[in-house]
Amino acid sequence: MNEPKRRLSAEKIRHKVYTTRKNVASPERVFRALIRQAVVMTLRSEDVDVPCVVDVLITNNKTIRQYNKQHRGIDKSTDVLSFPMQEFSGAGWENITAFDVGDGSGVLPLGDIIMSIEQVRRQARVHGHTVERETTYMIIHSTLHLLGYDHMDEHDKKLMRFKEERLMEDMGYLERTGHLD
Repeated sequence: MNEPKRRLSAEKIRHKVYTTRKNVASPERVFRALIRQAVVMTLRSEDVDVPCVVDVLITNNKTIRQYNKQHRGIDKSTDVLSFPMQEFSGAGWENITAFDVGDGSGVLPLGDIIMSIEQVRRQARVHGHTVERETTYMIIHSTLHLLGYDHMDEHDKKLMRFKEERLMEDMGYLERTGHLD
């Protein structure tokens, strides 16, 4: 008789976050650690109870424009793109449909994030934020997309914004009564 797999608490899960670069200088170790922390905190906040892997590509405006055109049919650069590898029937981990790790590693490929560091730097200047704060927000936003969240209608937009603000607060980038804008 097969026993059900014992699920681990979200705090004990060892998620894998790989950061690579394309057409930009190598990101500093601190920067990669910040990206990993933002992904892991987002997954934990959603009680993701299986180990996941997320690949983050840091690139420039020209390269992200090519990805945006190829995958979304939009011929312009953007700040960040998310490519989920799992299907959700709604937003949030509890709405994941059946998944198959497939390779026997026990680590679920959650998806890919592509971020233009040029665009993130520009947006940080425009909003008067640090690059670290803007990067953290972009990674939280994208990780929520990997978990099935979207902002296509007003209700979904408010829910996603609430989660982003809570995570930014937890990471020390937002006052308790603050807003992201």
